[in-house]
Amino acid sequence: MSNPSKSALAAARWADAIFEKEGIRLTLGGEPTYVPEHPDGAEWSFSAVGPTKLSYARRMSEELLKSRMAGGAVFFSPGKQYPGEVNPRWALRMVARRDGKKLFRATPSNRRAEDAQVAVFLAAVPGKLGLRAKWISFADPKAKSKGTKAWVLPLDHDGKTWSSAEWKLKTGERMLNAAEGPAGLRLPLNLLPPDVPRRALVAELVEGRLCLFFPPLQQAPFTELLRALGEAISGAKIGLYELQGYVPEDTEKVWTTVGLAADPGVLEINLPPCMDWQEYDGWIHEVTACAEKVGLRSWKQPYGDYPGGTGGGNHLLWGGPSIDENPFLTRPAWLASILRHFQRHPSLAYLFTGCYVGSSSQAPRPDESSKELFDLEMAYHFLETLPEGGDHRALINETLRHLHTDITGNAHRSETSFDKFWNPGWPGGCLGLIEFRAVETLPTAEWMSAVALLWRCLAAFGAVKSVTEPLRVYRGELQDRFFLPTSLFADLESLLDELREAGCPISKNVFRKIWDWRFPKLLTHRHGDAHLEVRRAHENWPLLCETPIEGGTTSRFVDTSMHRVEIRVNDAFAAAHEIFVHGRRLPLAAVAPDTHLAGVRYRRSCLYPCLHPGIPIHLPLDLVITEAAGAEPLAAYRMEFNATAFRRVEDAVLPRRSKPCRPIFKSALTHDLRLE
Repeated sequence: MSNPSKSALAAARWADAIFEKEGIRLTLGGEPTYVPEHPDGAEWSFSAVGPTKLSYARRMSEELLKSRMAGGAVFFSPGKQYPGEVNPRWALRMVARRDGKKLFRATPSNRRAEDAQVAVFLAAVPGKLGLRAKWISFADPKAKSKGTKAWVLPLDHDGKTWSSAEWKLKTGERMLNAAEGPAGLRLPLNLLPPDVPRRALVAELVEGRLCLFFPPLQQAPFTELLRALGEAISGAKIGLYELQGYVPEDTEKVWTTVGLAADPGVLEINLPPCMDWQEYDGWIHEVTACAEKVGLRSWKQPYGDYPGGTGGGNHLLWGGPSIDENPFLTRPAWLASILRHFQRHPSLAYLFTGCYVGSSSQAPRPDESSKELFDLEMAYHFLETLPEGGDHRALINETLRHLHTDITGNAHRSETSFDKFWNPGWPGGCLGLIEFRAVETLPTAEWMSAVALLWRCLAAFGAVKSVTEPLRVYRGELQDRFFLPTSLFADLESLLDELREAGCPISKNVFRKIWDWRFPKLLTHRHGDAHLEVRRAHENWPLLCETPIEGGTTSRFVDTSMHRVEIRVNDAFAAAHEIFVHGRRLPLAAVAPDTHLAGVRYRRSCLYPCLHPGIPIHLPLDLVITEAAGAEPLAAYRMEFNATAFRRVEDAVLPRRSKPCRPIFKSALTHDLRLE
């Protein structure tokens, strides 16, 4: 159950007041992802579909029908299809009325549908639609037993009444094709004359489950058909059923829609567009609670690795209640201000994302993906010159979509993605949506909601304070200084200070907890006033060249062999002690009052393929503390193979006075143990 803090509610109301004053109707959407507690098999690693994911999705949809989607219906539908995948992925699409009235009245149960019950159902449907039409029996070549397994009722609606066409098919032609998928997608429509309507309601009995495939319909007749079938199912006392097929667009603005989709390694939930953060907060708590009831959660911890998100993301989306009300189409300068603000704060790209960051990740910053900074500067400046009030959707799209991409030019894989904004050449490309992809799932709904609140407050901030300063030139800092946890939180603190100065009472406390979980502590050492702390840090994992794989295709692997840690000490430690890593002295740099930092890159694995396969791994990794001018260790710690923390030891590698650790470039904070 959602129970927002007073500071969160105050920050949300601050943003709401700005949007109301400026006449902005900004929606907030989300795509959290979930995995089982023990995510076994390819479907919970890299494949989109598998033997258990659909059953989890069905059980989760049943839980949602008991709560926020009560009185609604669930449809099994074809989902996305990607190159190299033989069949489309599946998706469960849920619809319910916003006013709480029942949209579908059948009550599901685990009682199998019998032939006699199906016959009662089939006999009742035409009459409920005012038709005298008859069902056509179809054989299924994939059926395990002989006999009729599917029934087809040609069905159409002209906006006023139902009609049914006569399909004159010979007995041998009344056969479903043998492709994968529901019977409604396997009809031999190519055998019908050109002038015969090709829409049909299809019933199929699969292992005791009555499956009903809906043809493409407008919202009003779809709703009417849904009511009629619900009554027929209840009248036949059928408990085990599944609705399939096409769900129309909510043109009447009376529905709440939720999607449960098969995505590589995860179950993805598409939340409904929320008009304010409070609504989003309720949804993320409800969805996470339903996931936990069926054995799913929003984080995982692989063996021998650190806890993290699901790996499937928790993307946030901005848009409008409709295309006509989309606030970005008429305010290009506001959008440019937001993009400049994000570019100046690397914490927005690195603090809330997963372990895979950098130029070859799924959500690179626009200034990481081999784009010239002056091109971004020109694009944002051009948007700032456009007048407010006109419809600039196409010009905004063409100005940004070639710049907000990954290194291959993919417009979807970007920190701030515009591939769903206004791309007429792509299915689903004209939704007016801006997707923020550098956001990963977190172990609690409260934390995920806090990140969404920050994003909404940033949009409100941009509406009242225009950010027009030139884009920041980072050179090597992005993948050096800002891959270290201390630098990231310092950047976030400066961002939160900006918001508070503008009147937004957003608290730092929850973000400190997220940071502490996201960058786990590996070692703490205290000696009097001297203090040392080691945390996991980000690492830029490179994309390797194409490699042949089984089946004759090629794939591009990511080299995850290198890891990075941050070592932070206070003034007392820096004045009295030295640190040796792998027997080599580690220099530290003063970055803030009472704060000295160094990053250490080390090789954790050497799997095929990887960069520099001849360089051995650096585990066990020894960290030795000495006096500033002493040779004997005061304390020694070691990270073993498959360990996620350092432990104190007595037989560590003694420090050497030659070959200190080398920085990745001159003046860098990070040192690479591969460099001699």
